[in-house]
Amino acid sequence: VKEDSRVQLIMDTPPAATKMIQKLNDGQTVTLYDRGFRLGFMGSPALPGTTPGVPYLNNHLRFVIKFHRSDAYEGARIVGFEVEAYSVEHKYSGEWKEDPDQVTFLTVPITPDLPPQPLITKAEVGVPPTTHVVFTYETTWEPSEIKWASRWDLYLYMGDDQIHWFSILNSLAIVLLLTGIVAMIMMRTLRRDLNRYNAEDKEELAEESGWKLVHADVLRPPQNAALLCASIGTGIQLLGMTLISIACAMLGFLSPANRGGLLTATLLLYVLMGVPAGYVAANCYKAMSGEAWSSLTLMTALFYPGIAFACFLSLNFFIWAQGSSGAIPVGTLVALIAMWCCVSLPLVFVGSFLGYKAPLADPPVRTNDIPRQVPEQAWYMGLPFTMMIGGILPFGAVFIELFFIMTSVWQQRFYYVFGFLTLVLLILLITCAEISVVLCYFQLCNEDYGWWWRSLLNSGAAGLFLLWDS
Repeated sequence: VKEDSRVQLIMDTPPAATKMIQKLNDGQTVTLYDRGFRLGFMGSPALPGTTPGVPYLNNHLRFVIKFHRSDAYEGARIVGFEVEAYSVEHKYSGEWKEDPDQVTFLTVPITPDLPPQPLITKAEVGVPPTTHVVFTYETTWEPSEIKWASRWDLYLYMGDDQIHWFSILNSLAIVLLLTGIVAMIMMRTLRRDLNRYNAEDKEELAEESGWKLVHADVLRPPQNAALLCASIGTGIQLLGMTLISIACAMLGFLSPANRGGLLTATLLLYVLMGVPAGYVAANCYKAMSGEAWSSLTLMTALFYPGIAFACFLSLNFFIWAQGSSGAIPVGTLVALIAMWCCVSLPLVFVGSFLGYKAPLADPPVRTNDIPRQVPEQAWYMGLPFTMMIGGILPFGAVFIELFFIMTSVWQQRFYYVFGFLTLVLLILLITCAEISVVLCYFQLCNEDYGWWWRSLLNSGAAGLFLLWDS
């Protein structure tokens, strides 16, 4: 109760939901549904009949089951399942009996003036501990005009759309800012440098400055090239999975009536995206003159998924220890490992083989045998500062829509505005690409040609801001 836990019930696919009335800015009122109901509440001076700091249990439930009749089928179908939770300290005459029908309740029917049911685990000053709690419920059947095919519309209503459009406009403002910076670099600075470079005589080439000095080192393979290529391949795998999953959900192929359908589709797509992941990773590794493509393939298929699976398994052990029904059973874990090792790993090997055999484009410049010394960099060109700048801008472009996603995750609410989510995802991709281009150009202008890892980490730092916000 103190942690604001909620109880989830399901009846004929529709989940139990608490009805709420919300007033919009224009004065209109809309009906929203919050999934499940609160296990209880904490007493406060604003609640008459409660003691501040004492937890109270919702032990009486009023179910409102809505049904719809139609000539298309016989009988009726359930199209709504509302629940109203109350806390009532039940009183009854005589001794409690095993058969509730033989108990005469003094608190039925339920009225608002009845005292709530406290939940005290140990005796306090003037308040005895709770040793006996009676749970009751009542059911009301109501006819509804909602059709069977539209029964999920009430659950999926996300409230006022203006906040989502504000999120889109906020994201577009950041994208336009970065686009202007990139356009200025490409059309003015870079073009001017190229024209001046082409107009200079051979004798003046020794006076080169900026990014022109590192043109013979810019394609030099970085340190830990295999790990970098595996990271790129895993990113392609996640990106393909995300785009296809959101596209299917936006087109209505993943209905919320199919519980777990989105998660199942996501896992299946992640496994199938092993082919492009292996292809991109091997092709990048070949461009960096790498030869150990088999070890690269294993790293792509096992390294990052292994870290995620280890974290997932550790958390699952804690859930097991608490005896929670939310723990993943052993059979499901074995099935996940079988999909990972028997499907995903071979597909990554297939993509890696194709990527390593694919021809490479001719490099635009030749790489010197002796690497150039990188001059000392200013503090604002250090990796921590560039990661902060490269991460906060993409995060700022999506944090409003991210609030709704996190609300759905932590408060067990439905999130089904995949149209807005698709736009925000595209804006996020454009923002990450543009901020990487801008920071990479500034880095090369400072004669630092180690751009491979920096281009990945700068925009990838948005994930750290996402972890902090969640």
